Amino acid sequence: MTDQRPQYGEFATPEEQRRAAGLPPLDQAPHVMVEEAPIASAPDAPDVKRSHPVDRVLTIGMLAYGLINVVMTGLSYLDFASAMNQVMGIVGVEGEFTNYAQGRLWGTIAAIVLVAGWSLTAAVSIRRLRRGLIAWWVPIVGAVVTMIATSICVAIPLMGDPAFMEYIARSAGS
Repeated sequence: MTDQRPQYGEFATPEEQRRAAGLPPLDQAPHVMVEEAPIASAPDAPDVKRSHPVDRVLTIGMLAYGLINVVMTGLSYLDFASAMNQVMGIVGVEGEFTNYAQGRLWGTIAAIVLVAGWSLTAAVSIRRLRRGLIAWWVPIVGAVVTMIATSICVAIPLMGDPAFMEYIARSAGS
């Protein structure tokens, strides 16, 4: 035999436990109906809206075209003097681009702005496509905003080039 005494309720029957808790015996307890909820086979997945296929094709097509344009133009901005000599020749400016220091700096900045502008445009476009929203307009707006920013970057060294400024002065005097 053990020295330990039973703990409270350790050997009590269910009826004795109910009586000690102040509950009526099981045969006198009110009958309670419990409704079972229907078992769901799987939680309803949220409806994923898909964008219109034409919108998707247009958006992705414009982003792909923009990427090719960014790579080609960005590489030409890294050799800014050669690119500006070609532009000046096409426009009819006599002379060569000689503002090399500013051209190198602002050409690099313009290339970075191009990449950043396309990346932001692609991120916003993809996010809208995934959410099922119309996105065809995002690459157009992104291209316009990026073009304005890069045009400013290109104009700064051009405005410091003597041959280009002479062309502007001659054109204004005509």
